[in-house]
Amino acid sequence: MALPGFPNPSGVADYDDRRRRARLRATRSGVGWVRWRRTRLLVLRLSLVPLVALGAFAEYMGLDVLPEQARLARTEPAVLPIAGPSDSQAGDTAVFDLVGLGVLDASDTARALPSLRRLGSVWAVRYDNAGIDTKVISDLIVKVTDAAKVPNVVLTGHSMGGVIALEIAKHLHQDSRKRVRAVILDCTPVDLNAVRPESRDQGEEMLRWMGWVPGARESRLLRLIVETYARHESFVGGRYVIRGDEFRAAVQNVLRDKILNTNAASNGLIEAQFKAIVAGGAVDDLRALSKPAAGKPRPAVVFIRPHNPYDDPIVDVEYSHKALIDQVGGVNGTLLVVTTRTTGHANPIERPQEYNTVIEQQVVPFVRQVQADEAAVFSVGGGPPGGVSGPRRGRGGGGPGRGPGRCCAGGRPARGRCN
Repeated sequence: MALPGFPNPSGVADYDDRRRRARLRATRSGVGWVRWRRTRLLVLRLSLVPLVALGAFAEYMGLDVLPEQARLARTEPAVLPIAGPSDSQAGDTAVFDLVGLGVLDASDTARALPSLRRLGSVWAVRYDNAGIDTKVISDLIVKVTDAAKVPNVVLTGHSMGGVIALEIAKHLHQDSRKRVRAVILDCTPVDLNAVRPESRDQGEEMLRWMGWVPGARESRLLRLIVETYARHESFVGGRYVIRGDEFRAAVQNVLRDKILNTNAASNGLIEAQFKAIVAGGAVDDLRALSKPAAGKPRPAVVFIRPHNPYDDPIVDVEYSHKALIDQVGGVNGTLLVVTTRTTGHANPIERPQEYNTVIEQQVVPFVRQVQADEAAVFSVGGGPPGGVSGPRRGRGGGGPGRGPGRCCAGGRPARGRCN
């Protein structure tokens, strides 16, 4: 039976490769073009590239970015109970622990510091994986402490978590009835200048990529590529440039720990955490905390740092140390600087014994002393004029021209600036 348009169809026996090729030449695109034929064919082929790219982009958004956006939209911050107070004097205080860049939940860190129980019941802050809003976290802390009938709050922040802790402390100090008894900062960069150049460059590069790559804040594919490349030293090299077994192990680790783990910090959260440092609001927060507010005394401020500043490869702790002295240190200040011998950058999980020792022996007594001193000042006259407390000895980080200070090197008090 003949097909329409093919009155004499060819059979298998009539197959001729030359006829096939001639037919292909006669029916290919642009066969009738005479002028600019090659150029027109090139333009036609190149016009397919955007269509392919658009299709790939649609798949990238539909399969990778949009599902992650929907998941992150359902996340919210939380405070998780860790342990009750170990001291009867601390029953009226709650301690909230906050972690640094690239970490979502402070639970493991808070559990590594049982000495915090001397200050009050211990809670861990879990960030909203879509970003950080310190007002929302401070309102959540107020809600939780109101339910527990706890009037006093201590905030502990590790690395960038200290920047968040200072901003939350400012909200609580100025806009709530809660009393902030202390803010404990562990290797915290007070602004971007306190971040060492290598880490600063990496963070700024991340912000540039986040700014111009669509979906970069949510994309798991891009996260897989970046995290795998960050581990390239473990699998690059050898006869074939890439060592297969090590490469597969690196990819599996990234998939397990960063991509498929719903408790891993998202790209958007990491961006928000770094932007908190870039914003440089920690100095303003310290300035606000250096004065009484709404009839509440000033909180103690504690800065924990390595004795050797180069033991911290991420933060220039000397820079932060000096900035803290300028804002809350000196004879009339409420600053304590604690130096440690074996710790690095905000690593209480790796060095729990030393952290717990300095908290137990130095931080807890200091916070209680500041609390007693500030209460005495307020009980006498409701606070000195101008919102500045009277002089107090042995208080604050020392420094040239700053008067006597208290720095604790390896658990031993020392006068003057920590070197």
